[in-house]
Amino acid sequence: MYVCGLTVYSRGHIGNFRTLVIADLLRRTLRYKGYRVREVMNITDVDDRIIRMAAETGQDLAAFSAEHVRSFEEDRAALGMERPEEVPRATEHIPEMIDVIQRLIDRGHTYTANGSVYFRIASFPEYGRLSRLDVSGIKAGARVDTDKYDKENARDFVLWKAKEDEPEWAQWDAPFGRGRPGWHIECSAMSMKYLGETFDLHCGGVDLIFPHHENEIAQSTCATGKPFVRHWFHTAHLLIENETMSKSKGNVFTVPEIVERGHRPEAVRYLLLSAQYRKQLNFTWEGLHQAAAALERVHGFVRRLGEVEGEGPIPAQVEEAASGARKAFDRALDDDLNTPEALAVVHGLVGAGNSLLSEGRLSRAGAARLRSELETMDGVFGVLLPGEDRLTAEEQALLDARQEARRRRDFGAADEARARLDALGVVLEDTPKGTRWRRKP
Repeated sequence: MYVCGLTVYSRGHIGNFRTLVIADLLRRTLRYKGYRVREVMNITDVDDRIIRMAAETGQDLAAFSAEHVRSFEEDRAALGMERPEEVPRATEHIPEMIDVIQRLIDRGHTYTANGSVYFRIASFPEYGRLSRLDVSGIKAGARVDTDKYDKENARDFVLWKAKEDEPEWAQWDAPFGRGRPGWHIECSAMSMKYLGETFDLHCGGVDLIFPHHENEIAQSTCATGKPFVRHWFHTAHLLIENETMSKSKGNVFTVPEIVERGHRPEAVRYLLLSAQYRKQLNFTWEGLHQAAAALERVHGFVRRLGEVEGEGPIPAQVEEAASGARKAFDRALDDDLNTPEALAVVHGLVGAGNSLLSEGRLSRAGAARLRSELETMDGVFGVLLPGEDRLTAEEQALLDARQEARRRRDFGAADEARARLDALGVVLEDTPKGTRWRRKP
């Protein structure tokens, strides 16, 4: 699966993270269902806005984007997102982009104007199918150089920009002239490098359907002669107190800003997952308080399960509640990722368990059975266990760094990350099913 990640001209906001947290839920759900998952999430570190802002600060692309990439990693860990198998940066994949553009040139899908290379939409009759766009009125040869535009302005889009007025550090040599890539070609090149010319899932926000994903389909299909993506997965917009986000309204919030107001990152994650992905989510401060209260009910129940001391077999009522909850949980996930229904199942199981606790009918084995079921559900939601049962942001970052080092076969760096985790009291165990962790007594 490929996920359109952040464009790093500033710190990501919660609208960005609604899409990314939902993609994390999809990743976890697929694994829960038995699939092997390889996820690629790109970082766009070159586009019109980034170049302009970097130049204004007197920095090059790498220096300007470094802080925002670091903040993205911090927020990703704080919100309990698993690290994708690959997190490629656009500036590190210019040769792959040049290769895709050259293939398009060779196949006759492009033309050059003022030194820039454009994709000819008329050369791809299927253009517009994803966004249900009627392209009959598009004027042949009309072009756009900007990365984003509306359906009403659909035009041939730029693949390679000849920008003599931009800094040298934002230009690269190519057979078709010195310049830099357009935004859309970046994702095509990076996704196909790591996932192949045809892959299963492509995720992003609904705002990317047009023009970004439509253009990705056109250029990728025409470059390879093969279908690009089998399935598309788009998440609806986030509203803030029933209004769209905008800087002019002062309602664009980052994760640290929300934490500074006294809210916990896990409550933010819970709220972002509380609406089905196809439906708009209305983010409110009252809703965030309610999310925290809902989480506390689950966390408190898990802690009480750890205090059960009575011996005996698993009561029939416990097994009935646990197995029934699992079936209902699966049905909810199978119903187009119906997260509200899945969370209702979680709270139903917690309510049944609390009743058994208050009646003194729960043995240690029964408590372990209920906890095991919640741990399984937490594998999907990543927020149901209390803080002491999950890694801190620092610990998660170290675990991610170790996994990345092992993939690179940099075993020295992997051992260093493991040693730092051990010093923090986290013991790792590598198993055929992946790396597990536990805290030292």
